[in-house]
Amino acid sequence: MSTYTENVGNKLNELLERTYDAEKGFKKAAENADNSALQSYFNQKAQERYDFGHELKSEIRSFGQEVEKGGSITGSLHRTWMDVKSLFSADDAESMLEEAIRGEKAALDEYDDVLEEASLPLSTKNVLMSQRNKISSGLSKIRTLEDLRD
Repeated sequence: MSTYTENVGNKLNELLERTYDAEKGFKKAAENADNSALQSYFNQKAQERYDFGHELKSEIRSFGQEVEKGGSITGSLHRTWMDVKSLFSADDAESMLEEAIRGEKAALDEYDDVLEEASLPLSTKNVLMSQRNKISSGLSKIRTLEDLRD
């Protein structure tokens, strides 16, 4: 049976922090969207990331690992939703959708990176695959929302 390594624990905590960043980014996008369909989509994605965070925390704890409490990330780490200022500088639907697409693509890469870990327990792999699949499906929907741009 596979066990958590310190490396896996660290990667999951990084993924958890990025999940929090995405949740905040989607909430901010919903607040700034003028289109009700976009508001609804961004609110749904924020809730999804909130749920992802709880799943990740539960999984990390179930294997005796410490859950990091959202401390600062070193400059070498790429945070998916970090550049909120530039996202809303234009404050229009197009920039919000482009940033959401960029963030979702980055999230898929991050999930893929963690899923490559050989020591990943099956339960963790299942949680991550489920979340990754939801993100991937969301990319299809967000592309259809591009047609709602003003």
